[in-house]
Amino acid sequence: MSIQAINVRNQFKGRIREIIRGDVVSEIDVETPWGIVTSVITTRSVDDLQLIVGSEVVALVKSTEVSIAKL
Repeated sequence: MSIQAINVRNQFKGRIREIIRGDVVSEIDVETPWGIVTSVITTRSVDDLQLIVGSEVVALVKSTEVSIAKL
């Protein structure tokens, strides 16, 4: 799966390896074939997307920002 509106070069499919939860923001480590991609997103988004270790996701990279889309 790829997100159509985003350049495919900026998408890294992988699985969540670790989630470090904070009160407001959480750190998500995504293991991809090219290495680990880390995203810092709101803890509310982690809960809304029901992200857990092992979830298959796409890391969307834009400049210094990495977003997560659940597959």
